[in-house]
Amino acid sequence: MPDLKLAKTYDPSAIEDRIYRNWEERGYFVAPIVSGHKPFVIMIPPPNVTGMLTMGHVLNNTLQDILIRWHRMQGEDTLWLPGTDHAGIATQIRVEATLLAEEGKTRHDLGRDALLERIWKWKEEYGGIILQQLRKLGASCDWSRERFTLDEGLARAVREIFVRLYRKGLIYRGKRIVNWDPDSQTALSDEQVEYREVDSHLWYLRYPLSTGGGCVTVATTRPETMLGDAAVAVSPRDERYRGLVGQKVRLPLCQRDIPIIADELVDPEFGTGAVKVTPAHDPNDFEMGERHHLAVVSVIGKDGLMTEEAPSKYHRMKREECRKVVVADLEAQGLIEKIIPYRHAVGHNERTGTVIEPLLSEQWFVKMKPLAEPAIDAVRSGKVHFHPAHWEKTYFHWLENVRDWCISRQIWWGHRIPIWTCRDCGEVIVATDAPERCPTCSSQRLEQDPDVLDTWFSSWLWPFSTLGWPDDTKDLRHFYPTDVLITGPDIIFLWVARMIMSSLEVMGEVPFRDVYYTGMVRDIRGRKMSKSLGNSPDPLKVVADYGADAMRFTIVSLTPRAGDILYDDSLCEMGRNFANKIWNATRFMLMNLEQAKDFQFASIETWKQPPDELVEHWITSMFFSTVEATRRALDEFRFSDAAKTVYAFFWGQQCDWYIELCKTRLGSATPEERGHILATALAVLDGSLRLLHPFMPFITEEIWQTLRSLSSKVWPTEYQSETIMLAPYPRPRPDMIDRTVEEEFAIFEAVVSALRNIRGELGIKPDIKIRPVIVGANAERRAFIENLMDYVCDLSRSERLAFAEVKPKGSASAVVEDFEIFVPLGGLIDVKAEKGRLAKERERLSRLTAAVRRKLDDEKFLARAPSEVVEHEREKAQEIEAALRKVERHYEEICSLAEEG
Repeated sequence: MPDLKLAKTYDPSAIEDRIYRNWEERGYFVAPIVSGHKPFVIMIPPPNVTGMLTMGHVLNNTLQDILIRWHRMQGEDTLWLPGTDHAGIATQIRVEATLLAEEGKTRHDLGRDALLERIWKWKEEYGGIILQQLRKLGASCDWSRERFTLDEGLARAVREIFVRLYRKGLIYRGKRIVNWDPDSQTALSDEQVEYREVDSHLWYLRYPLSTGGGCVTVATTRPETMLGDAAVAVSPRDERYRGLVGQKVRLPLCQRDIPIIADELVDPEFGTGAVKVTPAHDPNDFEMGERHHLAVVSVIGKDGLMTEEAPSKYHRMKREECRKVVVADLEAQGLIEKIIPYRHAVGHNERTGTVIEPLLSEQWFVKMKPLAEPAIDAVRSGKVHFHPAHWEKTYFHWLENVRDWCISRQIWWGHRIPIWTCRDCGEVIVATDAPERCPTCSSQRLEQDPDVLDTWFSSWLWPFSTLGWPDDTKDLRHFYPTDVLITGPDIIFLWVARMIMSSLEVMGEVPFRDVYYTGMVRDIRGRKMSKSLGNSPDPLKVVADYGADAMRFTIVSLTPRAGDILYDDSLCEMGRNFANKIWNATRFMLMNLEQAKDFQFASIETWKQPPDELVEHWITSMFFSTVEATRRALDEFRFSDAAKTVYAFFWGQQCDWYIELCKTRLGSATPEERGHILATALAVLDGSLRLLHPFMPFITEEIWQTLRSLSSKVWPTEYQSETIMLAPYPRPRPDMIDRTVEEEFAIFEAVVSALRNIRGELGIKPDIKIRPVIVGANAERRAFIENLMDYVCDLSRSERLAFAEVKPKGSASAVVEDFEIFVPLGGLIDVKAEKGRLAKERERLSRLTAAVRRKLDDEKFLARAPSEVVEHEREKAQEIEAALRKVERHYEEICSLAEEG
């Protein structure tokens, strides 16, 4: 046998970078196009070019990589296409902030072309960091097909779809209330606005009737906008104001009259039932204004300052300052009835946190209703499946109430709107390529629209633009439609729904068959991770401390199918321990090869029938049961179940039982027998590594390559692959599964575990053999235990088990299935000393139980303590009570033994 160099301890830092570099250099990630081959495709949700790796990225991309590696090992033409999003607003803000901090300049000082040059330079220097970080995670993306949403190919696709939709009448320019960011100086779509609960006030303002003799009181959260009021509105069903509809009030501070109108939009339960109407600064008020032909008075400008349409006293004031002055002026005139505390949702830019100002502005829009109807049908008819399915309700609600999409942005970084206007004749030209002259008057004085498109206008084309559309490319023909999208539910509207719309519009086919929505990664206390809380770990540090495989396996194991993940770095200890277990199990087998006669093992899936030997028959059945359960879980997107299934087999069945049984068998085996035992063991190990590879790619590759260095006489002849990545994933073999043997072996495990527990709980020394007695076992159970008697004795350090009809006196006991196991304690322990020890432990645990119960019965504690603290105390109480019950049981057994003695 060759000298197999597998280090004594597993050190992921010594192998991960080397292995990944080898994978990439050899082109293993590149998706082939083979005629007749089934493709499997995932398009990576493109992270922002400004992004850095978070635990959310780790979860999302690990799940994608599991599916990609699984399908690649099944021989499919597997494509995982990576890329980044240009992130218009976020990227421009980042570069502008640097420009201001380092040079004291704004974008206007630099000019459009110079700023864009700076941003492209920044992108080349920093924009690929997150993709490099994904490599550390083990992401097996096809980097040769990497795309960027401002690539020329994708830019051409954006212009093409814009022109098509414009010519169909689905893109138009209109004056609407938009979400305006005064700091970034741009409009935002509704989905880019995050509503945050804010503690503020509700001001009750008196508006005097123009005819004198009374007033109408309105309630508002924004007193500064009253300077732009065009009416007071009430519900037509509100009897309190029926006689006032049609009259006018005198608008305070402005000295102009505005009408009292009736509109169904008014909620008579809000405030006084009468509301101020400001068409220029509220979308609902704008709709009312159009219905009632009200004046539109814009008193807040795009810079967030009060405009000249407000009374001169308030010109150029900031919104917050103007609010204070208006309230003070109204109070001075006795026109504030009351002010009450009020908590309500206020729109903020989801990226910058700036408070959004609803402003009337001329922008470009996409008509969404015609696009929404086919997208609704695609999910409702089952062409696209959501996992979990409950997200369909959210999807349908949004699409059934969809509003037109504002797609223009007043920034410079992004896809320029492909519309030009002739300065001489006013002709509007919409084209995919920049025109040289006006088609009407031949003038060359053409001016392009200065706005850029919403970042999501390029992202919604991602499934097909990345494959070469609008050209008819080989990639597009072979890899579209894709198969699975894995993303967060927070962008169902921003991205998922829009991709389905655009794909149906352009390709006539859905972009993917399945959408899996991940939960949010939270800290161990259930809080959202954020830098301000200091609870957002650096994934690269976790990789350095535990290894990528450990982090991957841990976070997948923690992932519930329809909920959030509670994470702490220390939990990765589980993944690291698992990696060490795999490593040590392999080292055991390799060390035993030296004393075995030459042999060859075959891939376990190629075996014609189960082995005759009982232990090998059992482990073979367990392996294929695990294959079946793992594949089913992955098919159903139950990632955590799949990981736990593989873990339970590798650690529980293979390491804790099978390898221990192999040690027993190898102890007295001849070289020929050793070869046979190891042939089976290596076949199971090889299959297990391939089963585990999608979850833990680095350690499985390293071990597999070590096994591959065995002589050709040992290594399976059917393996032609240079890497485990391209080796076949274990296939189901129902004919190799024997449920009866599995059930019988479960009893064997229970017997050994029960005996080990009795030894441990009573402190019986390892060198002392126990003399177990089984009572109540039927003939079938007895025969099976007899067959495995040597193994039971060896693993539990017992004399040969006896079978009896009566319980032996002075024994510790355990129940296994439908029979009992007894261990006579005479001569094994110092009964008097053990009785004293157990009495003291019982007293200690009783005190602890009483103390915890007093705390949990204290209503003040339950009311004041954080929920996680209360839950911790409840868990502690359960653990202490379980330990107390166990001690009491053993105390009774010892007392019984003392009496019998």
